[in-house]
Amino acid sequence: MLSELLQGTESGGFLIIQDSCSYSGRHLLKSFISAALNREEVVHVLGFEISEEELKDGLKTPYAQRLHFHNAYSDPLGWSEQPAFTVHQFSLADLAHLVKQTSKPPTLVIDSLSWILRHVSPPAVCKTLLQLKKGGAVRGIIGLLHADMHQRGTVGSVCHLATSVISVASGMKGDEAVAKITKRSKSGKVMHDEEIFSIKEDLTVSVQGKPSHLGHKQPEPEEQQTDPTANLTFNLRLSDTEREAREKLALPFVFSKEKKTALLHSGLGSGRILYEPDANDDYDQEDPDDDLDV
Repeated sequence: MLSELLQGTESGGFLIIQDSCSYSGRHLLKSFISAALNREEVVHVLGFEISEEELKDGLKTPYAQRLHFHNAYSDPLGWSEQPAFTVHQFSLADLAHLVKQTSKPPTLVIDSLSWILRHVSPPAVCKTLLQLKKGGAVRGIIGLLHADMHQRGTVGSVCHLATSVISVASGMKGDEAVAKITKRSKSGKVMHDEEIFSIKEDLTVSVQGKPSHLGHKQPEPEEQQTDPTANLTFNLRLSDTEREAREKLALPFVFSKEKKTALLHSGLGSGRILYEPDANDDYDQEDPDDDLDV
């Protein structure tokens, strides 16, 4: 599915690359930029976190004329007199004016959405993204989002607008990474996939396969379950001989078949209790309660 997303055949899509401090998704972002330039698309980049030189490092020079970098890295908050682009210009009107210089709708790349969300309210950012997605000013949107910088609700709100979300993490080997992909089709169907990939020097992506094909990761020693009865001073387990003796033991509240028969069918010579009144009992059959003071 990652190779399919790199082809970029769907127009009007919104792709989010979600990373964390343990693994950066910027290399994959540059791979998507390179793939869009190879398809002869016009790409506009809102650069908040890296300079133009660092972004273009590794991209092919002949395609640089179709790559437009809007410098929000030098003065993102507009403290100088003539800033190139500021975070406060992240609105539909300003962005539409910014990209209208091209003959056809370009692909808009935001590096990164996290920088904008730190200075603009999440509802305003989501509103602008939704307007860009449906307005037709851009062909598609690709945004980098640092998930560990925001609350879970903020990340969920932004990702809910996306047609595809790629969550990247480090893999088993040094040059490999794992991509967890969620894709929503126009019909509403949601597809999930997980792939191992690596990025070459020319920014092409090589998909290695799925994690399940490479075997399961062995648990760490501290993750293995320990026996809580290993260091006890007494034994909680029974041997075969002790278990057999326990099964033969007759419990006091359990009646055997012979005992039930003896209790239910009493024969001759069984014990009886006979009461013979004594002369001092003063027992009156006509008034048994005569001795009571009532």
